[in-house]
Amino acid sequence: MTTLKAKLHDDLTAAIKGRDELRSSTLRMTLAAINKEEVAGKTKRELSDDEVQTVIIKEAKKRREAADAFAQGGRDESAARELAEREVLDEYLPKQLSDAELEAIVAAAVAEAKGAGAEGPRAMGAVMKIVNPKVAGQAEGGRVAAVVKRLLAG
Repeated sequence: MTTLKAKLHDDLTAAIKGRDELRSSTLRMTLAAINKEEVAGKTKRELSDDEVQTVIIKEAKKRREAADAFAQGGRDESAARELAEREVLDEYLPKQLSDAELEAIVAAAVAEAKGAGAEGPRAMGAVMKIVNPKVAGQAEGGRVAAVVKRLLAG
């Protein structure tokens, strides 16, 4: 078992023993998503820590989107629950980049892409190819894309 998955299992056990319903249900759903990913495809396989982290990122994104949808629908209690679950998942993710750090990485990538001949809004794909490996797990794709668009436009 990978170390991150083992940590999730250990934390789930502790949450169950401590009768922490929010934490235990969140970790159960996350482990179920990890197990589903492991059995997807033709053969069962063990996920690496990076792959487990990718699953956790997806789950955290689902919580944020669900919270937004509940808030728009006037279901504040459900939105608060989703945000609380996201906070639990954030403990297992790397620290997110600040806006200034992200902008510096994107600015360097834009300069690199311009040096390779990519200019203007059509350079979006080239810049994203440079930026994504550098910020993997540290910034959501939508946030990265917004900064890239802004810097390419201006």
